[in-house]
Amino acid sequence: MGPLFFSPLSVEQPVVGIRDLPADLAGTRIVQLSDLHFDGQRLSLNLLQQAINRANEAEPDLVVLTGDYVTDEPEPIHTLARHLKALESRLGTYAILGNHDLYFPQSQAMITDALEQAGIHVLWDAIAHPFGPQFPLVGLRDYWSFRFNPGPVFAQLSAETPRLVLSHNPDSAHVLRQWRVDLQLSGHTHGGQIVLPGYGPLVACLKPLRRKIPKNLRPHWRKMTKGSETTVQYWQWAQGLHQIDQNWLYVNRGLGTYWPGRINCPPELTILTLECA
Repeated sequence: MGPLFFSPLSVEQPVVGIRDLPADLAGTRIVQLSDLHFDGQRLSLNLLQQAINRANEAEPDLVVLTGDYVTDEPEPIHTLARHLKALESRLGTYAILGNHDLYFPQSQAMITDALEQAGIHVLWDAIAHPFGPQFPLVGLRDYWSFRFNPGPVFAQLSAETPRLVLSHNPDSAHVLRQWRVDLQLSGHTHGGQIVLPGYGPLVACLKPLRRKIPKNLRPHWRKMTKGSETTVQYWQWAQGLHQIDQNWLYVNRGLGTYWPGRINCPPELTILTLECA
């Protein structure tokens, strides 16, 4: 079911300080896109093309994609990948997978192959060095996937080395507190889609009321919320920049939109600038 409420694209431009960032990387621009849900209902071609155009206009050093390219069936990835191939940056495009990219047994392989064929590097518990060895890029498997275990990945890096981490689900930041994560980029939440000013995502505000709903109405409640209550545990990290102990997390609101749509929570293109902390 397509959304009832639409919002124009919002371009967010946070500046994030990175401890021990090499001086020659100060001013680095990273474009982030997330949660496209390209299935013919949840993301229009017009919005997708607008996001790609705005991303290219920023002339970024790096583009990162943080998962959920499709919703259920993986086949739309072939069309989406042809569009994403148009993304331009100095150091290329890197991607991780989200929970929807693992929906069917064939999904992971099909989506990975389509993105790779488009020149997009897919990281699955892997480390890349687009900026060189002094600032590695870590791409983790999805938090809900089988054997989420970032320990062996981080063990390959010195604790003295700053790093950029891609992890689809922001809840993973709670687990990642035990390692150095100078900046984690996530998506998954869609920002909550409907946000009450001064209170936060509607679904998080309503969650405490669930037990007060009459039993005969609870099936209708579950149908209306469609499992959104369990999307994440830490709704306070639903969007934007957050400090978690010594680590930093940025959550992109995504481009795709589930029913009923977005209110006070527009689809997002993120252009991050790194500076020395």
